[in-house]
Amino acid sequence: MKAQNLILKINGEERSVTVRSADTVLFILRGRLGMTGSKPGCLNGDCGACTVNIDGWPMKSCLMLAVEAAGKEITTIEGLKDTPIQKAFVEHFAFQCGYCTPGFIMNCHSLIHHHPDADDKKIKEWLKSNICRCTGYEEIETAIKEVLKGGGRGAGE
Repeated sequence: MKAQNLILKINGEERSVTVRSADTVLFILRGRLGMTGSKPGCLNGDCGACTVNIDGWPMKSCLMLAVEAAGKEITTIEGLKDTPIQKAFVEHFAFQCGYCTPGFIMNCHSLIHHHPDADDKKIKEWLKSNICRCTGYEEIETAIKEVLKGGGRGAGE
């Protein structure tokens, strides 16, 4: 398999990486760039532990090829700093073992940005894309609602 050099924009910085055509964004983030916040879980898009934001939308990084990410803005959990949803997760203990937490935070961050007036139905719909094996969904919903109550925006990205 032939390798090629790519420039990926990750958390506002351009990063030069050599990729094979079959390399996923998750593999490049963790294996080549040492960014281990995105977690490998099912590796088939079911669990959401590897969720990153691509141009502001949540994406399972295990499903996206690195070559497809060229020219797009990739935001990982390492790129979020003191966002309202991160603070709300801490305040409401919206994590248990923590393995799924980065993926949930990236998904929730995008939800709040795109739907600052999300209702219960919309929140549940978005949360279906991530799995918490410790079943901490109630606390996660509480964290989202607290951020939305405060206006939702201000999360920055």
